[in-house]
Amino acid sequence: MSRVGRLPIPIPDGVKVREEGGVVSVEGPKGKGQYSLPSTVSLKLEDGKITVERVGDDRDARAKHGLVRKLIANIVEGTGQGFSRTLEIVGVGYRADVKGKEIHLSLGYSHPIIYTLPDGVSAKVDKQTVLTMESADKQLLGEVSAQIRGLRPPEPYKGKGIKYSDEHIRRKAGKAAGAGGR
Repeated sequence: MSRVGRLPIPIPDGVKVREEGGVVSVEGPKGKGQYSLPSTVSLKLEDGKITVERVGDDRDARAKHGLVRKLIANIVEGTGQGFSRTLEIVGVGYRADVKGKEIHLSLGYSHPIIYTLPDGVSAKVDKQTVLTMESADKQLLGEVSAQIRGLRPPEPYKGKGIKYSDEHIRRKAGKAAGAGGR
């Protein structure tokens, strides 16, 4: 049995969970979420907890058991508390500014870059170099963060670019100026 799949999912206060016709609907203070259950798993709602169970014991059911449990747990956590991701902008003259649903980025190019946030994601900027994004959807938040980071990934020599706050950039030594060997 899947070690992840057999763990119950606690339902926090203020979050409502319903299952109708193989679709799990979760509603909470931070938003709403839905997930269509595969036919290989079933759901039990009892005592403020969700339990994901396998219907059969075939390979497909075993493979999806833990995955489905974790996806539903992410929806419950996202609608209850929400998720956040912090990006740091490193470099002289590199900065960000949020205007409505758009992020205006100056990243050393000849033009500013305007990134439009999708519905469900909000952003705020601290000190023009720390970009914090929040969403109830963990997958969407990860995709948006990766797209923004991809606009100017950190380079290994000076570390300039956009990086995740918990990311460590492996640095390279630059050219050794005047180090013999002409």
